[in-house]
Amino acid sequence: MINALLFWLILLVVFYFAYALGARSAAARFAAAREAATAVPQEVLTALEFRLEPMMTITGHKSSGAVVQFEGRLKGASEEMFRKIREAFAGEPVTPLLLEGEENDVRVLFMPGKQAPAAAERPNWGLHWLLFLATLATTTWAGALTAGVNLLQEPSRFAIGLPYSLGLLLILGAHELGHYFTARAHGIRVTPPYFIPVPFALGTFGAFIKIKSLTPTRRALFDVAVAGPLAGLVFVPALLIGLRFSEVVPANTHLASGFAGVNIGSSVLLACLAKLSLGVSVLDGQRLLLHPLAFAGWLGLIVTALNLLPIGQLDGGHMAHALLGSRKAHALSLVALAGLFLLALFVWPGLMFWALIVFFIAGTHDAPAANDVTPVGFPRQAVGYFAFLLLLLIIVPVPHALYEAIGVHSPYL
Repeated sequence: MINALLFWLILLVVFYFAYALGARSAAARFAAAREAATAVPQEVLTALEFRLEPMMTITGHKSSGAVVQFEGRLKGASEEMFRKIREAFAGEPVTPLLLEGEENDVRVLFMPGKQAPAAAERPNWGLHWLLFLATLATTTWAGALTAGVNLLQEPSRFAIGLPYSLGLLLILGAHELGHYFTARAHGIRVTPPYFIPVPFALGTFGAFIKIKSLTPTRRALFDVAVAGPLAGLVFVPALLIGLRFSEVVPANTHLASGFAGVNIGSSVLLACLAKLSLGVSVLDGQRLLLHPLAFAGWLGLIVTALNLLPIGQLDGGHMAHALLGSRKAHALSLVALAGLFLLALFVWPGLMFWALIVFFIAGTHDAPAANDVTPVGFPRQAVGYFAFLLLLLIIVPVPHALYEAIGVHSPYL
C-alpha cells in the first residue's frame, strides 16, 4: 500500500504537470493581458473608439493592463454587430471580445495580439502516444491487482487486467476526443488528449486536452463542453456488459477488494442499469462485486458526474456559462462548490478529496467566448438540461418512492 505522503507528492506533481502544459491556457492568457504593466496610450484609445462607434453607442471606457474595454449598447443584433466589429479590426493586432455588461449594456474588450488559426501548429504526437501507452500499462497493472495478480511478479498474466484497462481508457478517450473533434470543428486550437499515468490506485488520474485559443461563441463553448460527457456515455454499454459478469452479494458480505463493492441503491442510474442487466438477481439490501469492466464503467459514471458539476472550468461550468451567461454561471458555480464542501463535511467525508481538486483546478471562473453575449438557442438548451438531468440521475440515491419499483436497496432509508 502506498503511503499517504508519497500519494500526495505524486498527486501534486501530476497537477503541476497539467498546469505547466497549460490546461487552462486560454483563461491564463486572458488574465495575463489584464495584468500587463504596459499602459494603453490615449491616442490608441481614441482610434479604437472612433472605429467602434458605427456598431456601438459608447457610454464609457477604461483600460486594465494591455486590455481596453468599452461599455455601451449595440446598434443591432449582437451576432451581426460582433461580425462587423471583427471585420472593422481584422487588420489590427488585437482580438475583440463581446461580453455581458450591466443590465442591457455590453462590454467590448480588445486583447493584444491576433489568434492563430487552428492548424497553425502541430501537436507533439510522440508525447501523447507515450503518455497513452504509459497509462495503458499502469491501468492494466491496476486492473490485474484488483483481481489479485501482481504483474511485477507474474507479467505473463497481463491479460487479466485488460478488461478494466481497455474499458477505462475507452471511456476517458471517448470523453476527451469528443471535446477534441468538436473544438476542431469550431476552428478552436486544441491539443490531442494528455493521459495521466500513475503507478498506484486506479492507474490514472484521467486525461485532459489543452485549449489554446478563445472559443468563438457561446454556442461553440457549449458544444465543446457537452461533447465530452455525451461521448463518455460509452460507460453505459461498458456497465451493462460488465454487470453481466459481476457478482451480487449480501450487504454484510466481507469483500476482499476494498473498493469493488458498490451499493446498488447509491445511484438511480446505477440501480436502473443493474436491474436492466441483472433483472431478478438484484434484491433488497444487496451490493455489487464489480467485474473489472463494470468497475471501469462505474468509474466512467463517476467521472461524468464530476465533469457535469456546474463549477468553473469543469464541463458543467462551461455549459452553465453558455446557457446562462457569465454572471449567473459564476453565481451558480459558487453555490455548487459550497454545496460540494457541505456534502463532504456532513454526508460523505470521502468527497472532500474531490472537492479540493475541483476548488484548486476548476475554480469558479472560466475564460469567456469571443462573442459571449449571443444566446445558444433552444436546441442546445434542451441538450444542456438533459445533461444536467443525467448528473442528477448519477448522484441521487434511489428515493423511497422508487424503492419497490426498482427493487434495490437505498442506503439513505
